[in-house]
Amino acid sequence: MSNPVQFLNQVRAEISRITWPTRREVMTTTIMVLIMAAIAALFFSLVDFGIRQGLGLILGFLG
Repeated sequence: MSNPVQFLNQVRAEISRITWPTRREVMTTTIMVLIMAAIAALFFSLVDFGIRQGLGLILGFLG
């Protein structure tokens, strides 16, 4: 096992290599995620509605 001080120095060195996103990049990707989530919700709502209507028709003919 290595020296704890050496370990902390290595951790500090690794953290300094991280490229943090800019505020603009964070805002852009957040907006993209929200838009994609809204599109997915709309898509699955429409699919659910279609399946519900189709099953209603099928069960209406059988019942």
